[in-house]
Amino acid sequence: MPMSRSLPILALLLCAVPAIAQEGKPPEPLGIALEGYPSPAPVRYLPVTIQGQDLRMAYMDVPATGKANGRTVLLLHGKNFFGAYWRDTLSALSQAGYRVVVPDQLGFGRSSKPAIDYSFHLLATQTKKLLDQLGVQKVAVVGHSMGGMLATRFARLFPEATTQLVLENPIGLEDYRELVPWRSTEELYRGQLDVTEESVRKYQKTYYVTWRPEYEEWVRIPFRQSLSAEYPRLAWVSAATEQMIYQQPVVHEFPLVKVPVLLVIGQADRTTIGRARLSPEALTKLGQYPELGRRAARAFPQATLVEIPNVGHIPHFEAPEKWREALLGFLGK
Repeated sequence: MPMSRSLPILALLLCAVPAIAQEGKPPEPLGIALEGYPSPAPVRYLPVTIQGQDLRMAYMDVPATGKANGRTVLLLHGKNFFGAYWRDTLSALSQAGYRVVVPDQLGFGRSSKPAIDYSFHLLATQTKKLLDQLGVQKVAVVGHSMGGMLATRFARLFPEATTQLVLENPIGLEDYRELVPWRSTEELYRGQLDVTEESVRKYQKTYYVTWRPEYEEWVRIPFRQSLSAEYPRLAWVSAATEQMIYQQPVVHEFPLVKVPVLLVIGQADRTTIGRARLSPEALTKLGQYPELGRRAARAFPQATLVEIPNVGHIPHFEAPEKWREALLGFLGK
């Protein structure tokens, strides 16, 4: 894979942001593979065959723009996002000398949206195949939200390839099966079909302490995708991956992770899956990130905990300077 690209082009791509629809006009549908949505870096595709289906896994592979240090960082996105939301982190890492690989997991972003049996083992294995294809033998793994669960599974499956593990407000710091009522994938799917712009905004607002205009981007994208004729396929993937999160906890394996771990925890976060079907009492017990972060730090054999006050689920949006300081400081050790 060629590693040289012109710096001016890369800078422009890293600064690319989606066009805002003109006020007063109805939103245009957006394809479920984000057709027409700008990417912060060139997108390539890895052909894969999963459960008899020929698919494509999208990814960005960005070289160092600063003095190259020979190291690679893997960025794993959360469930309600895709690789492009890492654009500022991607830029910071590249400028600091790192090669950065940013996949869209199967079922997300620009990757194929198959109806398959989703598992963290499957996603981690496909991610390792991507790294092998790119010639990356060792990598620091960074995961946010659902990506934190996937990053943990990757570190467990491929310890020889993992140098460090960074978890940014990961979900899965608790076993949701203990308090969240089970729902079939079909029920979860039907719920996904009822999405509205306001329902997306209401859920997204739970991620932040203070809502800012720039967060509207992450409301518009999923809502516009819900207007696509292909949206039922994306809705099924969303349901199937929620079931994956519910049925495949990783918290019990934290003591088995041997690499150094950085936990970056926004202290105002209260994210949990199944929020709409939880009792008020259960809601007071789940998603208590201050305690969950400290408990996880005790469970990992080698852990550093960075607590960020007055920040919710996405520190790299709400507190970017503190996030970059923690991330780059840890990776530089």
